Amino acid sequence: MDKKGKTGRNTGGKPHPGPPGGRLGYDVVIIGGGIVGCALARELSRYELRLAVIEKEVEVGFGTSKTNSGIIHAGHHAPPGTLKGELEWAGNQLWDELARDLKFGFKRIGELLLAQTPEDLPYLAALKKQGESKGVTGLELWGPERIQKEEPNLSHAILQALHAPTAAVINPYEACFGLMVCARQNGAELFCGAPVIAIGKEADGFTLETPRENFHARIILNAAGIEADRVAALAGAQNFTLSPRKGEEYLLDRRLQGIVSRLIFPTPLATSKGVLIIPTFDGPVMVGPTAEDVEDRCDLSTTFAGASRVFAAVRKYCPAISERDTITEFAGLRAVSESNDFVIGPSPVEGFFHIAGIQSPGLTAAPAIAAYVVGLLKDAGLALVKKGEWQGAIAGPPRFARMSLKERKAAIGRDPAYGRIVCRCETVTEAEVLYAIAQGAATLDGVKFRVRAGMGRCQGGFCTARIMDLLAGGAGLPLTEITKKGRGSEICCSRQDDSGASEGG
Repeated sequence: MDKKGKTGRNTGGKPHPGPPGGRLGYDVVIIGGGIVGCALARELSRYELRLAVIEKEVEVGFGTSKTNSGIIHAGHHAPPGTLKGELEWAGNQLWDELARDLKFGFKRIGELLLAQTPEDLPYLAALKKQGESKGVTGLELWGPERIQKEEPNLSHAILQALHAPTAAVINPYEACFGLMVCARQNGAELFCGAPVIAIGKEADGFTLETPRENFHARIILNAAGIEADRVAALAGAQNFTLSPRKGEEYLLDRRLQGIVSRLIFPTPLATSKGVLIIPTFDGPVMVGPTAEDVEDRCDLSTTFAGASRVFAAVRKYCPAISERDTITEFAGLRAVSESNDFVIGPSPVEGFFHIAGIQSPGLTAAPAIAAYVVGLLKDAGLALVKKGEWQGAIAGPPRFARMSLKERKAAIGRDPAYGRIVCRCETVTEAEVLYAIAQGAATLDGVKFRVRAGMGRCQGGFCTARIMDLLAGGAGLPLTEITKKGRGSEICCSRQDDSGASEGG
């Protein structure tokens, strides 16, 4: 096992010998390193299993999880009688302990769901009753006077709001990294940049082919996000279809920090929870998402039309927010099943399990989904013997910006690299960037999502060149091989002379 728990390329651990043919052999292979795949890996690392995670991107959390709104829902949104409803509240209650153990950004700030018209009022009353039936605590209906006292920047035309104190915000990419570091320090192995291109069924399990290595697994857990139905089809196990639903989000300048102190929800639409105001864990406010059904599973574009819809909606309940305050924008794809519910359970092919259709509240439910799947594996007859020693906590990344002056002085005394600021907007030091590289970051986004370098107002305008220098030294990469998020996102290229011969980077 890699002692450092790196979450990038699989550089640690001696592969388990597999069946003849040069394949790596495992009891369980998880396909997909998003928030659910990472939660599954940590949960299963408690047991005496040969365990591997195969991820098509160059880092875990680089798919839907990276573009997630970062909301831990309060527990009352999803209706009873669905897997979403069963696992939402259960998952909500598991995040406090996970955040303490894995050291990622997490804070319970509560939410307000707004009634802007008389027609919205019965929905709030029904949602409160639904939440209470599920055991959600602290739900209250607030009138206009209480709303204006608690959130003075919201429109005074709001008629009522449902307050849910159990809602939280989280850095989902940090959670992915933390979950995987923990899984790897307990024996799980990780293979990134390894899309599954073929799956074969054998008497004793499955073969999996990737461009990197070939694998043998007794059991496959298909947590491949928006591609989960296509992965299932490779094994002849497809009994559902996913449709992509795009959501555009907009991050605002820090000057708007504090304009609201809670998550702000409108009364939901048929296809989504509507356009939200999200005070992120690190301070900046985010607005969105849209909800647009698309055909292209690679469509991560943002649009003028999407921005217009987002800011027109937000201004109805918070007039001070403007599109002029946007510092960056991005889009993500939700994986929507025909039932609009999670698809979790055994497939028509023995030993192949679906964990698919994980749209909202998938982030909230992720740790409960992991526990639920462990139960399914036990029911299927997999022998799960707990390890005598299992280490559930990790050291976590250094955070210079959150240190006191005394702590900063001590850190610089231990390591002068803490005294060299790389990212001015987010106060990220050279020592933190080097930490990210030591943990496996080999891309600009790998550094960005571990330690926030490049996430501020200038969006990397100041720090990108310095981070590239550190990547070139720490990761041993030529500048021409440094990318934003993997192949196809190179930052610079080699010069060529008149004959077309490369002169190097």
